[in-house]
Order: sequence, then structure tokens, then C-alpha cells
Amino acid sequence: MRLGTTLLTILLLGLLVASGCAVNPVTGERELSLISTQEEIAMGREHYLPLQQADGGLYKINSALTDYVARVGQRVAAVSDRSLPYEFVVLNNSSPNAWALPGGKIAITRGLLVELDNEAELAAVLGHEVVHAAAKHGAHAVQRGMLAQLVMVGAAIALKGEDYANSILEAGKMGLQLAHQAYGRDAERDADYYGMKYMHAAGYDTGAAVTLQEKFVVLAENHETNWLEGLFASHPPSTERVKNNRAAMAAFPAGGILGRSSYETHVAGLRTLKSAYKEANRARRLLGDRPETALQAIESAISQEPREPLFYGIKGQILAHQGRYEEAVRAYDEAIDRDGLYYEYYLGRGLVYDDLGQRVQAQRDLEFSYGLLPTAASSYSLGGFALEDGKRAEAKRLFWAASATSGEIGNMAREAYIKLDIADDPGRYVATEIYFEKNHVVITVENSTGQELRDVMVRIDATINKKPVEPRLRQIERLAAKELKVVQPGIRYREEDEVEVETNVLQARPAS
Repeated sequence: MRLGTTLLTILLLGLLVASGCAVNPVTGERELSLISTQEEIAMGREHYLPLQQADGGLYKINSALTDYVARVGQRVAAVSDRSLPYEFVVLNNSSPNAWALPGGKIAITRGLLVELDNEAELAAVLGHEVVHAAAKHGAHAVQRGMLAQLVMVGAAIALKGEDYANSILEAGKMGLQLAHQAYGRDAERDADYYGMKYMHAAGYDTGAAVTLQEKFVVLAENHETNWLEGLFASHPPSTERVKNNRAAMAAFPAGGILGRSSYETHVAGLRTLKSAYKEANRARRLLGDRPETALQAIESAISQEPREPLFYGIKGQILAHQGRYEEAVRAYDEAIDRDGLYYEYYLGRGLVYDDLGQRVQAQRDLEFSYGLLPTAASSYSLGGFALEDGKRAEAKRLFWAASATSGEIGNMAREAYIKLDIADDPGRYVATEIYFEKNHVVITVENSTGQELRDVMVRIDATINKKPVEPRLRQIERLAAKELKVVQPGIRYREEDEVEVETNVLQARPAS
């Protein structure tokens, strides 16, 4: 006897709850814990480098600043309630933000660093992120996704008797938006409170956690776009958080290190370059509409800081947009000389090489870019190369990956994938319906794609009173996008006959 899907899911949940209860190392509360520490660490390690790439790459031109941020972070992490392999990096991104992955992988942008006033505020930001990692907030988000999949798992068991353990593992591979997820109110409250606890234990002035939240509230009220799209998207400020932080000072009183002068010493270079990064951001905004003005802006940025690879990468984009491909290659060369491990520079140079018809160099750069961070642009271009080489399966895989995005590249990738898949599985794209009219079998054939098809071949098999009729093949030379045509296979029957008909789409090809 089979268990019902709902009952089976309840039993699975009961088993998981019974076997997965643990005490949260930060709050001391009992909670469901399905993901081990080793799995958290592996999860963070797997996603740390790709997310750095997706968020601007590492800030390269001031290693002393990166070392300083890491020292402050490690000082706070050393007094946390959980031992993890904590890491701290600075990202080359103007948008103010900070995030944490499971396992203690933490990042802060240079855009946020220039907005802080002292080392204690930096400790407050990093302490908050340390709590997110120590208290398993990111892991719990993945865990909730796993539990949400259990109904599907239960259905698989009830209907097919499949191994549910494998299904649960697959559920854990859901899209992992850990770096920029919006935590719930309880998680943010815990991160504020215990972050202040860690600040205090590390010797920092906890009053900075209050002034920091007060600053955030003002910025939110002023609708500062960079903040709303960055830090505030995942860590929304509120007057309640300010009030809670003030109350927490009773347990963790002010009076420790403020560190204003040491902080200013380390971020002075960033503050000096604020206008250069502003010019670079302006160049990006103007790239499509006013490329000459954009080029002037990025040249201004380069003159202020010729060591910054980002500026040469933007220059390469502008020159490529103008069709000045040889110059664009040289600009990307300059960027890669300064940072040889950022995907965007290889992607841009690879696309330019492709425009120049230099296939070998293009493929080399695009493959390297794809290895650092798979993107729709690199996936689509590499799919084209695979198709040229006769590697249809590889081309389909790459086109399919690129098709998941919106916009022009996603649309082109979907079209390219469908063109290949139509030949491999025409029945997915050509729908047939069987009708019985006036003692004749009638078939409708419909093109469900957005493109014209040609040489559509349909096989019709029928039995009349259990006796097979000679199979019919009907070819439609052209079938426009979304067009439906009626086909007469020439099968007649009597009213009293028992008739069974099946259709099979054997062939279809894109018209172009």
C-alpha cells in the first residue's frame, strides 16, 4: 500500500526535525539544523570567488587597506561564538555594501569604506556580517529552500519510489543568492545585537554601532540610490534598529577603541580617489548615448589613478562600442596587466577579438572569463564556437545556459538553442491533434515556435477494429510561426468501426 504524498512528506519532515535539532552557537536557542559545519564551509568556499567576480572583483591597488580591513575583521571574529575559517576581502565596487556567506566568507565594498568614519564603525559592519555567518543565517536560507522542496520529494517517492536522499541533495542546489539576500527581521536584530557583543569583546566602542545605524536611517530617508540598491537592499535600516542598538549598550557599554585616526590613515587614498571613481561611473552611464564624453570621463579617471585596472576595462568597453577594436584590445591589455584575475576584462577582450575575426584569441579569453564567472555573453559566444566545430551537444548546453537571462543575448541564445533542439526533438515544437470528421481522420499540425519551420514530417499510425492501417507520412513544406495547418491522411472508417490513431512528428527544420 502506498502512503499519500502529504502523509509521506509529514513523516519525512518529522524524521528530519528529529534528527536535525541543534543549539544555535550564537543565540543558544534550539533550532532545526540540516546543514553541517563542513557543508557550510564548502558552500561558502564554492561561491566566494564567483561572487567576488560578480561584485566587481578584488580591490587591487591598495593591499595595505585590504590587510587593514582583514585585521579588523579577524579581531572581531576571534571573539565570536563560533570558530570558522573567516576571510575578509575588499571589493572594487562603488555601491556601498557588505555581505557574508556560510562558513565565514565576508566581503565589503570600497563604496562602503569611504562612507564610514572610524575603525569602530568598520568593526560594527564586519561584526554584523560575522554574526550572519556564525549564527548560520545563510545556511538557514538554504535549509528553508530544502524544506520547501519536500513536497516534490514526497511526490517522487509516492509516485515513483525514488531514493529521497538524492532528491533532498538536489533541492539543496537551488539558486544560491546568499550574498545579497534580504535577511528577516529576527536575523537582522540578532546580527546587530551580537555584533555589538563581539565589538565590545574585541575592545571597540559600541557607540559606533548606534551612530552607524543613525547614519543609515538618514540615508534611507533621503532615498540615496546607491545605498538602496546596495547595502539597504539586504540590510534595510530602521529607527527600530537604532533603538535596539541603544538599548544593547546597557549590556555592552561604550568606551572602547574608536580608531578615527587609524581609519583615516588607511582610507585616505580611497577618499582622494572618490572623484576618479565618480568619473568612471559617469563614463559607464554615458557609454551608450555619448561615447566621446564617456571617453573623456574615463581618461580623466585614468589620469587621477593610472594603476586602477577598472578604468582601463571601462575604456575598452567604450572603444569597442565605437568600433575601435584594436584600441579596445590595448585598453583591455592594460586592465589585465593590472588585474589578471577579473572575468570582465577577458570577456570584453574576447568579444573584441571575435569582432576582429581572431577566433583563437577570442575563444581563449572567453573560456578564461567563463572559468572565472560564467556569463550569458561568454556562454553564447562559446556556444557559437562549439557549433562551428560540430559539437552540437556542447553548443546546446551553452546556449541553454545563456538563455536563462533576459535581454538581447538571452533571446538570441534561446533562438539558437531552439534551432538545434528542433532537429533533435521536433515533437517538442510541433503539436498535433487528432479529429474524426464525417468518417475521415483529420490531423492538425501546429508550429508552437516563434520562427518558421520547413520540411515538417508527421507519421500517422492507425488501427481500425484492431487491424493496423498502412502508416501515412505527411510532409508540410513550410509552417509559419504559430501557424496551424489541417492534414488529411486519407484514413476512412465506418460509423460502427473502432478507430485508434497515433501521430509522431519525425522531422522539422528551422527555415533559416
